[in-house]
Amino acid sequence: MPQLEDELFPSTPGKFKVDQRGAHYFMNRQLHRCFASTSTMFLWALFLIALTASYLSFQSFVDTGSKYFTASWGGIQWEKQVRTSAQIHRSGGMSVLVTGAVGFVGSHVSLALKKRGDGVVGLDNFNNYYDPSLKRARKNLLQSHGIFIVEGDINDFKIVSKLFDTVAFTHVMHLAAQAGVRYAIENPMSYVHSNIAGLVNLLEVCKSANPQPSIVWASSSSVYGLNEKSPFSELDRTDQPASLYAATKKAGEEITHTYNHIYGLSITGLRFFTVYGPWGRPDMAYFSFTRNILQGKPITVYRGKNKVDLARDFTYIDDVVKGCLGALDTSGKSTGSGGKKRGVAPYRIYNLGNTQPVTVPTLVGILEKHLKVKAKKNVVEMPGNGDVPFTHANISLAQKDFGYKPTTDLQTGLKKFVRWYLSYYGYNNGKPVN
Repeated sequence: MPQLEDELFPSTPGKFKVDQRGAHYFMNRQLHRCFASTSTMFLWALFLIALTASYLSFQSFVDTGSKYFTASWGGIQWEKQVRTSAQIHRSGGMSVLVTGAVGFVGSHVSLALKKRGDGVVGLDNFNNYYDPSLKRARKNLLQSHGIFIVEGDINDFKIVSKLFDTVAFTHVMHLAAQAGVRYAIENPMSYVHSNIAGLVNLLEVCKSANPQPSIVWASSSSVYGLNEKSPFSELDRTDQPASLYAATKKAGEEITHTYNHIYGLSITGLRFFTVYGPWGRPDMAYFSFTRNILQGKPITVYRGKNKVDLARDFTYIDDVVKGCLGALDTSGKSTGSGGKKRGVAPYRIYNLGNTQPVTVPTLVGILEKHLKVKAKKNVVEMPGNGDVPFTHANISLAQKDFGYKPTTDLQTGLKKFVRWYLSYYGYNNGKPVN
């Protein structure tokens, strides 16, 4: 029975009792109970609101904590992956941070280091200068060999600092850069951003690291610019760059010299000469020629002044990797601590080339042979876009200091590249597989 009836009638049957206090008394009492009930409901509402707010606050805390454990970078799980990847598995080995790790040279160097038992952690921003899917495929290859890749930019001071807070890297293999000579006309600021600002940011972190790592980094044969002396020697002048790309690489050499002089960083610069091979860069001539020949599209072959064929000192990727490892192994130690120089540290620059320049028409002929397809050629005069007519490396210094000796000629190297290209892009007897 409803509560109001309970108040009017007694609970004991047969004993009906009449209250003499009158109707106004009952009315006042019911109003009082009503207000009391409303106050109680209000308090309960406040309690529920407070409880809900507390839950949401706790949930936010849990979410934040979860992100800390599983974030793309910086969390506990991330730190564990970085440390595991950086572990050294050979006596006298090194722990190397490889920037540009999913790039062409970076991926090959990372694999070679890992295979010989060194610790390797990769850093790359996966930019879209060329097809990022190729970089993702390289990443998958590296991860299958236990190499952890951090997706980040060398200009990001926080992420680079965090890496050094997590691991005391003994060496840095700095291969991250904005590559390509002609693209500088289209997007000049990307070269300043990566090749100068990014380099300085990395050096700033390295100078303050304790211990300081030894640094090996990628300069370029492009620094020789308009030099007409052949072969190019490390002692030749490099103050006449022919492209913005070359100028940023030359600036890098001056910047690294400054950090070596002031902070005691051990620094080795490597001037690469037209590196080619499997997993290469799609913007390179040999790569784009292969693609267009297979697709039946014409290729553009440039000539220099007076119809002289352009020539390049094409250097196979495996030879360049051996040079990179040799430079790392002989880099010596940095002498600074906490950003202060304690003594003189090594500063070195080497050419890594093949010493056998080959003309571009000869390159095309070798590709035609391996692809079994005739190229449709458009031969035009070289535009003023920063390219130089020839490159030719003198490698005697690298030979003397760490035994650098290239062994792969262009014929052999392109055969390996074509085999990889046909497999990677799903060709069968020169035709795409459906």
